[in-house]
Amino acid sequence: MVMQPTEKPQEVRAAEPRPRAGDKDLLRETIREQADKGQTKSDIVLLSVQRLLRRGAITNLAKMLGRMHPADVARVINHLSSPKEKREVFELVRGDSKRGQVLSELDIDSITQVLADLLQSDIAWLIKDLGPDDVAYILGVLPEERAKEILSLMRTEDSTEIADILKYPKDTAGAIMTTEFFSLSEDATAQDAIRRLQEATDAEMVFYIYVTDRDEHLVGVLSLRQLLTVPPATPLKNIATRDVISVSVDMDQEEVARQVASYNLLAIPVVDKEGVLVGIITVDDVVDVIREEATEDMMKMAGAVEQEAASRSSSLAAAKVRLPWLFTNLVGSLLSGAILWEFRYTIQEVVAIVSFIPVIAAMGGNVGLQSSTLIIRGLATGLVEVNDVRAVFLREVKIGLLMGIACGMILSLVGWIWHQGFLGVVVGVSLITAFLVSTSMATFMPIFLKRMGVDPAVAAGPFVTTANDITGITIYLSLSTLFMQYLR
Repeated sequence: MVMQPTEKPQEVRAAEPRPRAGDKDLLRETIREQADKGQTKSDIVLLSVQRLLRRGAITNLAKMLGRMHPADVARVINHLSSPKEKREVFELVRGDSKRGQVLSELDIDSITQVLADLLQSDIAWLIKDLGPDDVAYILGVLPEERAKEILSLMRTEDSTEIADILKYPKDTAGAIMTTEFFSLSEDATAQDAIRRLQEATDAEMVFYIYVTDRDEHLVGVLSLRQLLTVPPATPLKNIATRDVISVSVDMDQEEVARQVASYNLLAIPVVDKEGVLVGIITVDDVVDVIREEATEDMMKMAGAVEQEAASRSSSLAAAKVRLPWLFTNLVGSLLSGAILWEFRYTIQEVVAIVSFIPVIAAMGGNVGLQSSTLIIRGLATGLVEVNDVRAVFLREVKIGLLMGIACGMILSLVGWIWHQGFLGVVVGVSLITAFLVSTSMATFMPIFLKRMGVDPAVAAGPFVTTANDITGITIYLSLSTLFMQYLR
């Protein structure tokens, strides 16, 4: 990108104190100290940066940051505790181009904090060499008015591309695509394509060459290998693969990631409703999507706020988000208590029954949680489809039966030795039955919710765990009541 301002904004930096003796060896000392503690390289680097900050060794810290990859610098900044430390480390990164790359790797909170005191012109200068998708990500974090002002400082052509990306809803293909791609007309020859490739400087990825018609509709794709193995005068339309795998601008990013993973692509083209090629999504962005979606699903299943929201929201807001799941468990616990009250006479007759109530409830809930986690993750990654319900159900029931028999035999033996023979039989049969019910419910519920259009990660986890606790206790106490005469 070429900025309207022709002169680089002046940087204002605090005077750097002279390094004290021993600062140069601090990283080496930290590595030796932490290596024996099982610390990873990232942990060691973070500890080193924190120590250098505390000691005021700014010169050595700047040299250390200069040898680090932008992604590693961003990881350090993300994990620093205070906004002041984050801004200080970011300002020590040498070179505007590298600082821009670091900025594109930061999380939402860190971007907001390191840019808090920078002028709009300074921010525009830092991001001038970044791709449109990275610029859109950074500006999407900032307040709308501030983002518009930064866009106004860019060349019209560049700002238009970024504005087009920003207009798409979050978590869609259009929001994560880049408009820097390489495409040619289907009438171009292989020789023309090679010449254009040699001249291309702004395309993000040229492993694939996209072929379009006169109206810019995507009609084909070819690889560099195909291009180099044909006569120079061969038209691209004669060698391009017509069956192009593409995604629409409004497709959910999770489905985009699934498409890229399924077809082992390095990039996937993005088209609008008319089939016009508007951008591509590269595999590095897909990796970020997969990590983000996996984290989101796990947080939902745990009944907690998402990771990004957790760091930005207040304690009161976070508590409000988590309370519905806790209320679900609270209601389930009260129902369990009501069930125990209903069977109070059975418990009074054979007090030994109480010994195995926690075991039945916990084991049934855990096995159900295992099954539901596998099914929910399978639905999210595409390994399990809604139409696979019968096969998946039978498989999980068989697994539940095998696990129930194994654990039930052990529990029967414990009950036999601990109390008396028939109680061990009742406990073992109860556990096997609870396992079958738990795995059945945990398998059926996520698939049912998926068919109903409800996110299984949100609703299935808390419901399955609570329901399995209740059903396990009910099965155990019902069998105990049924065979009461043999337990006295």
